[in-house]
Amino acid sequence: MLDEWQNSRLERHSPVLRNAAEVLGFRPAMSSQLFSPITLRELTLSNRIVVSPMCQYSAHEGRASAWHLMHLGTLSLSGAGMLCIEATAVEPEGRISTGDLGLYDDPTEQALLPILKTIREHSSVAVVMQLAHAGRKASSALPWHGGRAVSVADGGWQPFAPSALPYKESDEPPLALDSTGLARVRDAFAQAAQRADRLGIQGIELHAAHGYLLHEFLSPLSNQRRDSYGGSLENRIRFPLEVFDAVRAATPAHKPVGVRISATDWTEGGWDVEQSIVFSRALQQRGVDWVTASSGGLSPKQQIKLAPGYQVPFSRAVKEGAGVHTMAVGLITEAQQAEAIVATGQADFVALARGMLYDPRWGWHAAAALGATVDAPPQYWRAPPREQSALIRNAR
Repeated sequence: MLDEWQNSRLERHSPVLRNAAEVLGFRPAMSSQLFSPITLRELTLSNRIVVSPMCQYSAHEGRASAWHLMHLGTLSLSGAGMLCIEATAVEPEGRISTGDLGLYDDPTEQALLPILKTIREHSSVAVVMQLAHAGRKASSALPWHGGRAVSVADGGWQPFAPSALPYKESDEPPLALDSTGLARVRDAFAQAAQRADRLGIQGIELHAAHGYLLHEFLSPLSNQRRDSYGGSLENRIRFPLEVFDAVRAATPAHKPVGVRISATDWTEGGWDVEQSIVFSRALQQRGVDWVTASSGGLSPKQQIKLAPGYQVPFSRAVKEGAGVHTMAVGLITEAQQAEAIVATGQADFVALARGMLYDPRWGWHAAAALGATVDAPPQYWRAPPREQSALIRNAR
């Protein structure tokens, strides 16, 4: 639906930006690996910086709001090569909260149209979308209202999961998905992917992390089914792989599809790195374009040792063990830190969330530190202070 906007925008602005850079004597540096391009199928990213999907809890009945225009519009000018839209529910029951973004009917699809049109008009960033289902963590209050589970009696809705096991012991148990429910959810993911394609979304990331539905199938802590979708590792990865296959089939072959996983539950007896590698190998055989290696979120008993780049080893383990492109996440805040992650082969991309919220021009500042260049609209060419000549060279 919006591919023509992207094409016309690039044809109209890219030569101008390049020519202006040449007139001013700017030359892009080629030494930075973080700012080197990478191609996923037919999508070429200008650099390896990704804006992580970040739930905003600001949608209305699944529909994007004016906040999303402000939020995504700002981040589209961050200098990142890829912007990933927040976890987007594939059915109403798959929302974490009433404020979750959705893509499951015509109104939710149409609400995204003007936002994407604006981004296409003013930014060359690649826009992808994370498709998600909250599973047993659905029907929760907004985070700034406590985030507790909201029961049906209190105005919430019935959550679904692989097994009737609540996230917290005090929560009401979810409803275990039967064969009809499995088919419904699988089809909902595929239909959302088709809607994303119509909107001109350039790639998809499946959310199989952080304790949501697909992660719940993977982990033996939340999946205690006795059918072909539970028990052995082969059985537990079956439904997430079926969902991937459905989304891959529903997405044009030239557009990439990635998967975000939690590489470990940080809990004894839970999902771990070794199982993540097996799952990632199966995804690689099906043509996955990247795996984002995050962690945690499945159990309130998790014990996470936070430190800068604490999840980067997971990215490296999956990359080396499964032979896939990986995306590193988790307390990546400094340009040199991000450069080292990519340059040493620990990941093919780095994704920032809170760091981008705190510094919406993180990509500009990283480029200045590393002697690289980023795309910038002509309205902002005068933004860098004169004494920061390296940063000025980034506006091309």
